[in-house]
Amino acid sequence: MAFGVGLSVGVLGGLIGLGGAEFRLPALVILFGYALRQAIPLNLAASLITLAASLAARSQTLSLVPVVPYVAAVGALLTGSLAGALAGPRIAQRLSNARLRRLVVALLVLIGGLLVAEAFVPVAPPALLPREAVVWVSAGVGLGLGIGLVSSLLGVAGGELLIPTLVFGYGVDVKSAGTASVLIALPTVAAGVARWARMGGLSDRAAVRGTVVPMGVGSVLGASAGSALARVAPAELVKLLLGLLLLISALRAFRGSEG
Repeated sequence: MAFGVGLSVGVLGGLIGLGGAEFRLPALVILFGYALRQAIPLNLAASLITLAASLAARSQTLSLVPVVPYVAAVGALLTGSLAGALAGPRIAQRLSNARLRRLVVALLVLIGGLLVAEAFVPVAPPALLPREAVVWVSAGVGLGLGIGLVSSLLGVAGGELLIPTLVFGYGVDVKSAGTASVLIALPTVAAGVARWARMGGLSDRAAVRGTVVPMGVGSVLGASAGSALARVAPAELVKLLLGLLLLISALRAFRGSEG
């Protein structure tokens, strides 16, 4: 079941250029019955597998040349996101179950709303941030901090926030933004996994072996299939439908849940 769920959400994520972690979290709660506080680090560990595979697949054709003009922004986003990834698990630990649930629902709704909004915006909008080093770095650290918090609180890689930030904030083209996103997200997720592990969030070895590994492998295969399907699927319509699906699944998954 874990492999099948990973495969399915991987296809959904691949259709919009993401790993599908935002869809995995509701599945971990609804289908597998994990408490939310346990589902988050499990989802993050599966995201790490997906990201590592994505980087390995990209390594054959990966070119950092288009990213070089934006190295200051990438470095600032990475700095902030690492700090957020380390702080997120501590915040989650201090929140009550009800408050953590409300926060997770709000963040998933935010991501779903962004997907819906992206269906109606131009593909290559002008950069919102002025091309000044001080602005780029300060904004990058602040935005990265928020993205790292979301990553560690939802168990997602953060591409759903990183890519729009790079495209709309810094004017990076979508393809280069995808490359930069993986470079930022991998150490961010690794830091989040390490922090959750130190706090005991991954102490259930049976859950890691029986759920995380097959779900991560399924997500990798599904994302590859989804990426292939995306070439023939209307991007705007796909984002609109999946954004609405995420909104509905988030509200249904955690309504009244005590985990």
